[in-house]
Parts: sequence; C-alpha cells; structure tokens
Amino acid sequence: MATAGRGQWSGKAGFILAAAGSAIGLGNIWRFPYTAGENGGGAFVLVYLLFVLVIGIPVVLSELSIGRFTKLNPVGAFKKLAPGTNWKWLGGLGVLTGFGILAFYSVIAGWTLSYLWGAITGHIGGVTTAAESEAIFTTLISGSYMPVILTAIFMILTVVVVRGGVSEGIERATKILMPTLLVMLVIMAIRSITLPGGMEGVAYLFSPDFSKLSVGVVLAALGQAMFSLSLGMGAMITYGSYFPDSENLPQAGVIVALFDTGIAFLAGLIIFPALFSVGVDPNGGPGLVFVVLPSIFAQLPAGGLFAIAFYFLLAIAALTSTISLLEVVVAYFVDEKGWARQRAAITIGIACFLFALPSALSQGAVGWLTDFLGTGITFLDLQNIIWGNYSLSFGALMLCIFVGWKWGIPAALVSLEASGHKLPASAFFSAMVRFVCPVAVGIILIYIMWTQQYF
Repeated sequence: MATAGRGQWSGKAGFILAAAGSAIGLGNIWRFPYTAGENGGGAFVLVYLLFVLVIGIPVVLSELSIGRFTKLNPVGAFKKLAPGTNWKWLGGLGVLTGFGILAFYSVIAGWTLSYLWGAITGHIGGVTTAAESEAIFTTLISGSYMPVILTAIFMILTVVVVRGGVSEGIERATKILMPTLLVMLVIMAIRSITLPGGMEGVAYLFSPDFSKLSVGVVLAALGQAMFSLSLGMGAMITYGSYFPDSENLPQAGVIVALFDTGIAFLAGLIIFPALFSVGVDPNGGPGLVFVVLPSIFAQLPAGGLFAIAFYFLLAIAALTSTISLLEVVVAYFVDEKGWARQRAAITIGIACFLFALPSALSQGAVGWLTDFLGTGITFLDLQNIIWGNYSLSFGALMLCIFVGWKWGIPAALVSLEASGHKLPASAFFSAMVRFVCPVAVGIILIYIMWTQQYF
C-alpha cells in the first residue's frame, strides 16, 4: 500500500526531464554509437528509429499507464491490478532487474569519472595510438582498488539525489543535469561536424546502405531501442506513478522517447565525424568510447577541451540513469515496506555497492571473477547478460501480454487519458501492444538465448 506523501512531479516538464534522464545514459552515448558502427551505420539507424516509433513508444506508454493508474511501485502496481494472481512476481522481477543493472552499471559509470579526471589532468591528453589508449583502459579496469573507489563515488552521488525525494531530489537534479547535457551535446556535435572530413561521418550515420541490412542488424536495432528506453525493468512504471492526473501523459511519453532517440543521434554526430576526420574505422566495438576516442581527441584541434566536455557529459548521462535504477528499488521499500525514503536510499545503495564489488573486480583483479566459473566471461559481463539482456527482454514481453491481454487496452487508455487529453491513433497503440510488440520482443529473447548460450 502506498505511503502518504510519496511525492510526485511538479508538472509535465519535470517528468519529461526526469524520465528522459532515466532513459538517457550510457546506452545512448556509449552503446548506440558502437552498435551503429558495428552494424553499418545508416541502415541500422533507420531500422532503429522505426522500432522506437512502433515498438518503443507503445511499450513506454504501457508502463506509464500502469504507474499513473496505480500510483505504486512495480510490485504494488501488479498486486493492485491483478490481486491474488502471480503477476506481482513480474513487478518483483522489475525491482530485482533495476537492482541488478545498477550493480554493474555503476561500475561502468565509475570508469567515466576516471576518464573525466584523466582529461582534466591531461593524463589521457598525450595518448596518440589505440595501443596506448588500450593500455590505460586495461590498467584502470583491472586495478584492485580504483574501480571499487570509483563505483563507490558514483553510488554515493546516486544515493544523495534519490534520498532527497521525487521533486526535491530527482526532479531538481535532472532540471540541472538534462539541460546541461543537451547544450553540451549540441555544441560538441556542431564542433565535430565542422571538423575536416566530418561530413563523411554524418553521411555514414544517416545515409542508409540497405545492402548491409541483415537479420542480425535488424535484431540489434530492436535490442538497442529496448535497452536505450529502459523498457521492462519498471522504471517507467515507477516514474509514471508520480505523474499528476492533470497533465497530458501520452504527449509526455512520446516526447521522452523522441528525446532519448535525439540524444543518441547527437552522440553519433559527435563520435562519427571525429572518427572520419582522422581516418579511423567506425567499427570500434564496445571499446569505442574508452579505447578509441582518447587517441582521437589527441589528434583534434583543442582535443583536450573536447575530451573534458565529452567525458563530463558521459558521466552526467550515466548519473541520470543510475538515479532511476535506484529509485525503482527505493519506491518498492517505501510503498510496500513502509520505509522512510532516506533509510531506503542509503540501505539499498550500500547493498547494491556490495553486490557491485564482484563486477568491479572482475576485469583482471580477481582471476575467478574474470573467468567466472569457467564460462569464459567476466562476472560483469555475466550480470549484463542476466539483467540487461534476459531479464529486460522477458520483463518487456510479459508487460505487453499483461497490458494487452490481462489488464486490457481500454483500462490502459483510461489511465493515459485521465487528464482529458486523448491518445492519437489509439487503435494503432492497441494493435502494437497486443500483437506486434510481444512477437518482436519474443524474437529478441529467442535470439539472445540462441546467440548467448552460457546457461
């Protein structure tokens, strides 16, 4: 049962900035560019945008409708909508997923702080080759204490914001962080595009070569759309539960999805023109941001300032996401267990930090964590597979089934249109949630199980 004074957003603008902050993170600025680079650029981007419109937005609106209708965390929401059934376990999976993702995400987020400090001090300014850059990265992540310290710092920052509450903590922080992020992205994108040869990077990003399309590219685009929008872990249910009934929720939900997509495109406009400017292959893989880019910055005019700005905005993006991940879990303990917000934020923050330690030490510091139980993968990678792939996909699949077939589209529309603002193309929304989204997400889940046979 919801506790009194659990808080709500001050209005639509506050929600949009907070929810966009939840969706915008390393998935946009780290994962999107390297995924686009690995999958041929423009064709991938076009398919990704299509999936955001036809899959991402309907699922976002579905989660928001549950949150607004129940005014509860994911567990409480499903208990209220389907009392006496096992659907509450889907909410529990969402809370657990948020906790699990935060535990490894905070480790990667900590790396951004190290690179920001390295850019400020000039430590990475003298890097001119990918080999030198890779050596710095390997030294950072394989240390026995620095990854732990950086993870702790990021977790403390996250707890400080969440313990402040919905409007006074999360909303106040995102009202500063999100405009800062957007302005910096635009400025850096303009600078990158105007580099010599930069327009070649723009063409690579937005000129589709359909000969590069394959089943793998299409599925990668769908997976990126789901990952980037934080679908299937209850974040949008939680944030939707704080949304005022007087505000236009359908419009706000669409803006959040488009805002998230726009940030990903801006990140691409920063990275690809810079790569093409110095003649580097855009297919840099997951190491693109931490291994390839430092050597690129050294070759750019005013590259030191460019590096500082980039890693600062990367840290901001990571923080806005860790805030939402912690809030999903905190909301559960506040609503269901009656905990005070400060107690919940601090206790869960400490517990999550302890669970993050194996991931922080799994990049070389501790051998059995680096090759976890003989699987050939690190503990951090394992956590990403479990929570970031399997759990997110299964959660999104079951959410679509619940809204489309259990709770029902008419009830979801009542919640979405509570302010009197109608959802345009409600028949399209119904068809997507009931038929297309479950099939698409189910295919992703099968693909993950087929290609990642670790269990």
